[in-house]
Amino acid sequence: MHHDHIEALHMVRDLGLRIKPEDVAAVDVSVHPPFTDLRTVQTLVEKEGIPVTLGAQHCSDEDAGPRTGEISPHMLARLGTRYVIVGHSERRTLFGMTDATVASTLRAALRHDMTPIVCVGETEEERALGQTESKLEEQVLAALEGLSAELTGGLVVAYEPLWAIGTGQAASAMDAEDACVFIRSLVAKLAGEPAAGTIRLQYGGSVHGDNAAEFMAEPNVDGLLVGGASLQAATFLDIIRACGACYRS
Repeated sequence: MHHDHIEALHMVRDLGLRIKPEDVAAVDVSVHPPFTDLRTVQTLVEKEGIPVTLGAQHCSDEDAGPRTGEISPHMLARLGTRYVIVGHSERRTLFGMTDATVASTLRAALRHDMTPIVCVGETEEERALGQTESKLEEQVLAALEGLSAELTGGLVVAYEPLWAIGTGQAASAMDAEDACVFIRSLVAKLAGEPAAGTIRLQYGGSVHGDNAAEFMAEPNVDGLLVGGASLQAATFLDIIRACGACYRS
């Protein structure tokens, strides 16, 4: 919940002025402003040819109806939104989003040809009790079970341990790799090895320019879900360049 539409316009325009074609030649970059900013950012990105894709932070699992305050996937799709974050830890913990709602929201985004970025992760207490894998299995199976192999292989799943979100305490690169290896193994069981090979797995949690390359060096970490460091163009670009350099090498 940062940046009104004027602030978002300035931030994305600043990013567009700084970013170079080689920065994004090997990576996909999406920006996920608040709902009130989407139209402004969409217009700016299209008009100025800024090489980023538009994403949303959340959506309803219904296309329309008596859900005051919610935003439907249909509305987002009409704005050219390509990605939707589904089940972010803050939506789960602050707004009561359940595994069942995550599953239905994921499918709502797919109905409108948007790619869900499905967030999964454990609390600090669950980690201390050695329950990381059981929690990930519970969340991943609830979200993906029943999807076709083709749809599953086109998804993005973000491992975001709750104890690292907004705390400045990032997981280690090995923590992220271990979680992504486990998630990929679950996808293979659900949808087969080809889907497990094409699904994109991200790490999110106190990512910044100084640790991005370390995460991206891990073979099963395909990308990063960036929080506070994405609020300024310069710090976000540091992360984009770290990712791009990893893939170019």
